[in-house]
Amino acid sequence: MTAEDKATLIRDVDWLLAYDSDLGSHSYRRGADVAFRGDRFVDPTTLAPEDIGQVIDGKGLMVSPGFIDIHAHPGYETMLKGLTEEVGSRKLYMSSLYEYLFLFDTTHEGMVAATEVALSELMQSGVTTICDLSTPHVGWIDTLAASGMRAYAAPMFREARWFTDNGHEVKYDWDEAAGERRMIAALAEVDAAIAHPCGRLGGMIVPAQIDTCSARMFKDSLVEARRRGIPIQTHASQSVVDFQEIMRRHGLTPIGWLEELGLLGPDMIVGHGIFLDHHDWIRWPDRRDLALLAETGTTVAHCPTVFARRGISLQNMGDYLRAGVNIGIGTDTYPHNFIEEMRTGIYTARVTARDIEGATARQMIEAATLGGAKALGRDDIGRIAPGAKADFFTVDLTHPSMRPLYDPLRSLIFSSGERAIRDVYVDGRQVVRNGAALAFDPEDATERLEAAQRASIAEVARYDWGGRPVEQLMPRLF
Repeated sequence: MTAEDKATLIRDVDWLLAYDSDLGSHSYRRGADVAFRGDRFVDPTTLAPEDIGQVIDGKGLMVSPGFIDIHAHPGYETMLKGLTEEVGSRKLYMSSLYEYLFLFDTTHEGMVAATEVALSELMQSGVTTICDLSTPHVGWIDTLAASGMRAYAAPMFREARWFTDNGHEVKYDWDEAAGERRMIAALAEVDAAIAHPCGRLGGMIVPAQIDTCSARMFKDSLVEARRRGIPIQTHASQSVVDFQEIMRRHGLTPIGWLEELGLLGPDMIVGHGIFLDHHDWIRWPDRRDLALLAETGTTVAHCPTVFARRGISLQNMGDYLRAGVNIGIGTDTYPHNFIEEMRTGIYTARVTARDIEGATARQMIEAATLGGAKALGRDDIGRIAPGAKADFFTVDLTHPSMRPLYDPLRSLIFSSGERAIRDVYVDGRQVVRNGAALAFDPEDATERLEAAQRASIAEVARYDWGGRPVEQLMPRLF
């Protein structure tokens, strides 16, 4: 047996978050061993001494399954740091989508740099699987592979672009032929990811937004997703604007229209799903949307931070879960810090519910692991169990931010954040060591990202309906 064939044993782990098949969830184990060989966890009790290669001391560590990020835009969001945290259109229900999202163009070099920075941030916060909803660009698939992460290439395409020329009305510019070309190009990227020799990449079909794609495009997307046996995702019910627009066009809520099209189901992820018919900003008389999501097994990708910045929130995560809706977690904005995203999700749920049980840390951990795995149709990630993929991270329990220690996951989410995460593994290969992501040069990537931001903000007035420069739209605090 070669050294590569031998198992790695983490011995006597202080706190292990192991999967319990009887519970269908995780459970803490104290002073436990965990082992992996190649890309899979193995039962440590089955290993003979000669089967074991590296032995890691688990004293002072928690070992947790890696987190699954089912909705992220690493190709450009990171470039917006310091710019868009405090903008939103008050005449468009506080959304930043229609007036601000497309003010910032970037180069190919900027997209690569943004992706490298974002993926590093995600790994450092315990994420081992990402769904990257980006615009296809040269080298994108190779960047995902180089990161060491488990990644789903999810190139977006659409037939219409939205815009406003006055700050209070959203209009749509349709080009079906261009949309078809974008879809063909996106399918080629998906197929390239699936075929990539690293073996860690998958694909996802993403008709970008419910209000920018026709019924035909949605139906064609479903056919292509099911032909490949991969998930489909779209942004829907992410704003009052898209709720009202779909109601105007079809007389149905966005969820109702997806159901009429036959898109709801276990392979469908609804990005955001905030403004359902029960949301108090909508004041809609019917209450069918949650039940439709639950009955069809559709997942909601919950990305709380970007909306909380604008006073918007799911109402609320606990109610979705109690209704039987599967929830996964995404980072739809910067920083790509998954633990901060989880903490924000708990707090916003409690505020909107006016209830301490609006969301719990246990529910959030389950959504971040098992909920994400279910959304992707997988039972081999998001858990530590023999036969599952060896995707996990370790937490330094002696880190001051984790002490005094009573419940390590509560301390991680509410107090420590990513600071105590030490090492991260994907497929049994280390991608973070002592808190530093290994794949990219962070200083070089950040320099390139800053250059891209400087170039982009100089052009903002070209894209703004009022011709306003960035200094007017997003003035510095002082």
